[in-house]
Amino acid sequence: MPKSSKDQIDEDEKKIIRLLQKNSEESIDKIAKRCGFSRQKVWRIKKKLEENKIIWGYHAVIEEDRMEMKMYQILIKKTPAPMSKDIIDVMLSKDIRKELEKSGIIFYNSFYTQGYFDWSLCITATDIIKVKKFIEFLKIKFENLISDIQVLEVIFPLLKSGIDNPNLTDFREFLTI
Repeated sequence: MPKSSKDQIDEDEKKIIRLLQKNSEESIDKIAKRCGFSRQKVWRIKKKLEENKIIWGYHAVIEEDRMEMKMYQILIKKTPAPMSKDIIDVMLSKDIRKELEKSGIIFYNSFYTQGYFDWSLCITATDIIKVKKFIEFLKIKFENLISDIQVLEVIFPLLKSGIDNPNLTDFREFLTI
């Protein structure tokens, strides 16, 4: 049997990735059935994607309100001042995240961005007071490197991690306000 073309291999990988994004806990057998592939082919592609760091990991998508948490988006504008190697090392280490998790703040996403804001953080916390304390911590830790910080509270997530909110119909009440 001839080997698949590069385009076909890419397409097969994308099919498996899409299914894993919708439900990373779905069995190899179910994924194989949905794609029309053998179990061995799905397992081999999945392992290759993990080894090549195309798939970084897997996570659960939660409903923060039921955990008595709120989700916040933090947008940070950097000053033109250059960052020292020490500051970059602090940003890249996981020490700040570990310390914040002790206080009840959990990081979900951290993006370096192009546009007015240079950084976008997505966190959860029990209340805005903890978020404001975190903002003050950032201002002190990265003194002279931050020119603007905006905090947005997520009121209703329509889509998270590529998954539709199962309570999507509840969004109607927010639209009628």
